[in-house]
Order: sequence, then structure tokens, then C-alpha cells
Amino acid sequence: MALLAVDPAGLRGLWLRARSGPLRDRVTAALTALPLPLVRLHPTIADDALYGGLDLAATLATGRQILTSGLLSRPSALILTMAERCPAGLSARLAAALDTPGHALIAVDEGAEPDEALPPALTDRLGLFLDLSDDLWSDSPDPTPDPARLAAARAALPALIVPPAALEQLTRAAAELGIASLRAPLLAAKAARAHAAWQGHSEVTDADLIAAAELVYAHRAAPMPDRQPQDATPPPPTPDQPDSAQGETQPDTATLPTEMMVEAALAALPQDLLEALAAGRAARSAKSATGSGAAHSGNRRGRPLPSRPGRLAQGARIDLVATLRAAAPWQPLRRRQTDRPDATLLVRASDLRVKRFRETSDRVLIFAVDASGSAAFARLAEAKGAIELLLAAAYARRDHVALLAFRGAQAELILPPTRSLVQTKRRLAGVPGGGGTPLASALQLALATAAQAKARGLTPTIAILTDGRGNIALDGTADRAKAEDEASRLARQIRATGTPALVIDVANRPQPGLRLLAQTMDAPYLALPRADARRLSAALGAALDG
Repeated sequence: MALLAVDPAGLRGLWLRARSGPLRDRVTAALTALPLPLVRLHPTIADDALYGGLDLAATLATGRQILTSGLLSRPSALILTMAERCPAGLSARLAAALDTPGHALIAVDEGAEPDEALPPALTDRLGLFLDLSDDLWSDSPDPTPDPARLAAARAALPALIVPPAALEQLTRAAAELGIASLRAPLLAAKAARAHAAWQGHSEVTDADLIAAAELVYAHRAAPMPDRQPQDATPPPPTPDQPDSAQGETQPDTATLPTEMMVEAALAALPQDLLEALAAGRAARSAKSATGSGAAHSGNRRGRPLPSRPGRLAQGARIDLVATLRAAAPWQPLRRRQTDRPDATLLVRASDLRVKRFRETSDRVLIFAVDASGSAAFARLAEAKGAIELLLAAAYARRDHVALLAFRGAQAELILPPTRSLVQTKRRLAGVPGGGGTPLASALQLALATAAQAKARGLTPTIAILTDGRGNIALDGTADRAKAEDEASRLARQIRATGTPALVIDVANRPQPGLRLLAQTMDAPYLALPRADARRLSAALGAALDG
């Protein structure tokens, strides 16, 4: 908090991960020490509030164009509440604002689940991270910095520079921690300068660099396996390699070893928190901006909904009839209260009504059928009947169906997403069966098909129809252990993308391995021994509706 108060624009801001409570209130109250005005934002804030725009009500009342200034018109400290719900559009706009000098962002992340996290565009730009999940109010001191010390640090900050050798060490430490962004070393350099100014140092020291690595690199580091201790005693020089200290002078580099900054950053956060943050980043980046196939409300197109009071934001559509209906009863009173008694129509901001629509994207069921073994022909016939039953209702429900079969060495996409019943029957005819069970290949192909469907604006659901575990690895070898490990890894990827899935076990006896696979994908598990086409169609239809 002290470093943020010393140089908020240089550090770009703070990622504050904390639930609502007195401890978070104490921390946010200390933000008054920042040399910038505090501005509170909400994830649903409109563009005209950020950038300014036309004040329609004032323009209609005065008869001349009235413009409003936005919250980003002057440098300020932006406090974004419920930052874990920040949509992609707002995160991009705030990221662009942080790339220009002057602004700072305090992102208050209230996420309770690992997949509820700040958008990557903001985590990459905010220099500092503070997690209050396991802290108590009684054990936390007042974070408000001392005003006199803060003023002295701000006065000394412009004279402090980070030497090039230290910048190289910060960059190397970031690379060893798995941090790909080049913003991290730049933010660490800013943090080292602010720490040196706060501590009253005349130049940036090794202690300042270590503190910067702990504060900036810790939450960005990738979870790493336990590092093997290295032997501190260097090996003796060989006869053909004389000691370099005897024949040449070492170059003048930073005195701080890179390993010290790496170890300090790894020790700053617990390993479980590092893994939770990494999982949240992966899940957030894998999900689409509008969710996976859920219907969403908008103001552009779709099924009309009743209009609601609102503002003329960017992209909003005014419901003229509803607006006039809301303003009509107040016209006599407004004419008496204004200096324009001859005005035909006086509209206030409270009269505005905005059109609303509900848009639902098309859905696609990716049907992965196990075509291996002696019962493959029966399963393919059941799958064909189930798909034809689903396609019979596709025209009314706007559902698409894709079919892939897995047998032998790999899976094959037999039918891309379609609603054509004629094409489905043609493609299903003559599908061969028999051989091994490349379940991992089927999951990989289903995941790729789902990604392509999302790119086309469809809502994918993956249904796996099989009666056993995979025994063919992705490279085509018959290795059951490797195949199961690869299937589990791909199942976790499907879960991380947020793609709904369904595992249908058609074996005579339920298979524990398939139940475990469904749990890994966070997908429902259905045991349907001797399932026919109608039972499969009913189960898949229920999965789509869910």
C-alpha cells in the first residue's frame, strides 16, 4: 500500500483479492493516501460514462447540444468493484487507459471459486497483488502510510534509477519464473524505485530488487515443481579450463544473483495459492466472452423484451413510443416549471426507455461414438437412430449435430455440425467398426470441434458414447496407462474450457473408469446398458436443455 501511494501511475495499480468485510474496508480506506482522485466503477458501466457523450435530456431541455465528460478524461485512481465479473470489452478499455500515463486501477476481486478471476488483460498490467482471504482484521495493522514519510518518498522518487545490470537480472528472474510478459520486469523496476524511495535509499539496492520481485513476480509465477537443491561448492577447474578469475576480469554486473530473486518470489505466496491463481487464469482465458451457449440479453437483436428505464449509452436503442408514453403525463407541470412554456415536448432522463432483446445462439451436439470392438455396429446403429431423432426436431429447436467415431488408431470426424437430415444419412452409411479404443484421440478431436463451433457462434455440448476405457495413446501405440493419462489430461482441458459434456456408459455393467472420467470433465454420467435410439435421444435432449 505504501508503494502504491508513492507511485500509483508507475505501478499501474493493485489487484486486491478479498471478500467484503471490515478488513477490506480498512485497506480500501487507505487508498485516500493516493495522489489521485478516487473514482468507483462497476462491471456494467457504459462507454458514455467512461469517455463522455451526449446528454440527451439536457440537450432536449435546452435546445442545444450538451456534452458530458467521462471518468477517463482526467488522471484518476479507478476502483473497480466485482472485478472478477469484468466483461472482455470493459477490460480492454481499462487496459488501454492503463497504457496511457496517469491512470491507476484498484481491481477488487471478490471471486470465491478458482475460475472466478480478474481478466488477463488487467492482471498483466497491474503491478501489485494483495490477497486477504486468510487474514484477520485483528491481526492486520493500519495500512495507511505515514504522510511525512510519503511526501519525502515522492520527492526522492524522480532521482532514483534502476541500473541496466539490475534490469537484466529482473528480466532473467521473470523468465525463470515462467512469466512471458515483458510488462512484469518494467513494473518490477518501478516497484524497486518506489521501495528505495520509501526506505530512504539514495540508490536502488539489492534489498529493493528482492522486495520488487516478491511483490510483482509472486502472483505471476507459474506453479513449479520442487526445485532440487544445488551444490553450493563449485567444481574444481579442469587442467584444460583454467580458473577464469586468474586470467580475466569478471564483467561489472548486478551483485544480486538471479536465484535469490526467484526464490524470494516463489516464497512470497503459498504454492496452493499460486496453483489456484494459475487455474483461474487458464479457466478465464479459455471461456468465451459471453459464456458457453447461454442466452444473453442485449439491445440489438433477438426476441423483443419489455423496455426498461435506461440511459442513451453506446449501442442502446430508444423505445420512442414507451418514452413518449412516460413523458406525456408530466408535460403541463414541466411547462409551468420551465422558462419555455411554448415547448412542444419536454423530456427528462427518467423518461427514457431502452429496447431490450434476448438473443439465443444455435446449439450443436458433438456426438463421439465408440466404434471399436464387436458391438461397434450395434452402437453405430443406435447413434444413427438417435441423431435422426434429434434432427427431426432440429428445425424447431435450431440444434446442430456433429458426429465423430473413434476406432483403431485415432478418431475421425464423420459429420461436421449440420442440420441436414439427408447429409446425415449419407455420411453415416458404411461407417466401419472394430479395433482398439482411442478415447484420448476422441476427446482431442471433440475439443477441437467444440472450439471451431464456438468460433462460429455456436454453443457446443460434447456427448461421449462408449462401453470401456481407452487403450490407444495419441501416438497410435497400444499403451493403456499412457492412453488413460492422456484422456484425463484432455478431460481437464474440456473442463477448463467450460464446454458442457456428457458421458454415456452403454456397457452391460457400469465402468468405474468412465465415471471417474466424467468427474474429471465435471460432466454428468449416465449408465444406459442396452440403450436404444429413443433412450439415447431423450438423454441427449435433456442434456441440451440442461
